[in-house]
Amino acid sequence: MKKVLLLLAVSVSLFFVACEGDPGPPGPEGLPGVNILGQVFEVNVDFQFNNTTGLQEALVNIPTNVEVFESDVILVYRLEKVVNGNADAWSPLPQNFFLDNGDIIQYVYNHTFFDVELLIDGNFNLSTLGFDFTNDQIFRIAVVPSEFAQDGLSMTQLLDGLQIDPSDITTLGN
Repeated sequence: MKKVLLLLAVSVSLFFVACEGDPGPPGPEGLPGVNILGQVFEVNVDFQFNNTTGLQEALVNIPTNVEVFESDVILVYRLEKVVNGNADAWSPLPQNFFLDNGDIIQYVYNHTFFDVELLIDGNFNLSTLGFDFTNDQIFRIAVVPSEFAQDGLSMTQLLDGLQIDPSDITTLGN
């Protein structure tokens, strides 16, 4: 009886494993020129002090060729320095700086579907903040599907995951 059950089980298993149908039709072509994985663009900004908020602010419009979906995440990175004259070091926002006199500033951001507001917040009157923190600041802004967004993701990891070559990143004017 045990041999009959074993033979029956093996036969049924082979029946299900051996059954295979015709492959289905290929899926539809993607839209031409649309990058569904995400896009990154670069911008050079000068912050302006806002008397009302007490913050240093810069508004960056998202380029019209970059579509932002509700499920997308926007990540912002600040160019920290250039190493050995040819390698960029990017820091994800928020980013804190502890100044020599004990003051603290923090680069932060918020966004809509149309723009990204870059802000410098701090624990002192930011109208006195030096130009080295406010002028000619370079940021990379990444619009990515939520599955690519995670805390601590470096610029290199992000570009590798999205399969974007840094030379293909668009630079916008201020």
